[in-house]
Amino acid sequence: MPPKDRAVSRSPEFRLAADALRGLRQDLFHDAFAYRPLPRMSVDGRLTRRLSPRLREYAVWTPHAAVMVAALAATLIAASSNDSGDLSSLLVVLLVVGPIGLTLFRPVGAFWFSIATTPVVATFGDSWTADWPWQPGSFACHLVVLTVVALRTRPRTTLWMWVLTGAYGVGAEAFFGAGHYSSNTGPLMTISAFALLAVTVLHIRRSAAREVTAQQTVTAHERSKRTLLEERTTIARELHDVVAHHMSVVAIQAEAAPYRVENPPPELEQAFATIRENAVAALTELRRVLGVVRAEDYEAPDAPQPTLADIDGLLANVRDAGLTVEKVVTGAVRELPQGIELSAYRITQEALSNSLRHAPGATARVEIGYVLGGLGLRIVNGRATGLVKPSPGAGHGLTGMRERVTMLNGEMTTGETDDGGYEVTVFLPVPLTEDPA
Repeated sequence: MPPKDRAVSRSPEFRLAADALRGLRQDLFHDAFAYRPLPRMSVDGRLTRRLSPRLREYAVWTPHAAVMVAALAATLIAASSNDSGDLSSLLVVLLVVGPIGLTLFRPVGAFWFSIATTPVVATFGDSWTADWPWQPGSFACHLVVLTVVALRTRPRTTLWMWVLTGAYGVGAEAFFGAGHYSSNTGPLMTISAFALLAVTVLHIRRSAAREVTAQQTVTAHERSKRTLLEERTTIARELHDVVAHHMSVVAIQAEAAPYRVENPPPELEQAFATIRENAVAALTELRRVLGVVRAEDYEAPDAPQPTLADIDGLLANVRDAGLTVEKVVTGAVRELPQGIELSAYRITQEALSNSLRHAPGATARVEIGYVLGGLGLRIVNGRATGLVKPSPGAGHGLTGMRERVTMLNGEMTTGETDDGGYEVTVFLPVPLTEDPA
């Protein structure tokens, strides 16, 4: 292709024409006779909402009834304007009613059917010298078809139908209009233009209403998220001001306490060191949780989450706090999903903390069972035997354990033992994975 021709083919005018033809093909030719039934009317409007349930069942068919009424009106117009033979009148009536009825199922096909029946109605009609090229029945039929199809399609399709209607009218007048007194293409184009303009305005209004509704939904969602974030920030601030302050004081006092006693025994130094380590660890966990609570897009640090491999460290920690605890592992030890490992660690941690608070001086036992379908946990402690009084609790620890188990579709039971102690039994299912061959 010469450079000049290539430049012309790529000109804005050429692309505009190509886009227009592509739009015409997509709107009026592609799947023109596809089955698209007219949907029923919604009865959630301000008026229909006041109707009785019985009337609502019939109100949903209002669009279909309106199309049938329009078809009846077009039929009366065609019958009153046609005084030819019975067969010709019947054919004219059928050709007028057919396109309107087709709008209920195949809207774009109804437009082409209306165009195709117009010359046939003109041939069998008896008003050759009066109205051309649209007989009264065809005039009413095509006007109804244009309006109904415009309601069911987008504005661009409406414009194409109006343009093709005018092109057909002008062509019929130019090639077959000799001998007719008047042309009614102009009146049809004028009346249909006002009807289609009203339909287009209705489309624009509905589109604007949908956009406003969507924007209101987004705004309400953003407002809810902002309110939630403000509440979370308030909670984080209170946690930091109360818990973090007291934990910092505990850590500092535990570090300074051995220096305030002359020649403290090693056991006392170890006890204060354990208190400080636990306070610092609690502060670290608290800061991480506060970061999650404060910001929606908070990125957690890359520090690894605890797993069952860290259970020994947890047990050593509670032993330093004065709890005698033993661990029993049954089954083939294997690596489990991260969520299972973390939840098992946290459940064990909370259960041992409850043993420290509610059963001081008792012994505890942690049983971990690796079975084929999952992981079993049993943390049991005896009854309190020390002189220290048990600490009251609010029950949030058990609630948190149950939430973790429920999240993993597991099972959990708690209750007192026969010797007056307490046990927590948990089963966490692990999906079986087949090794690839």
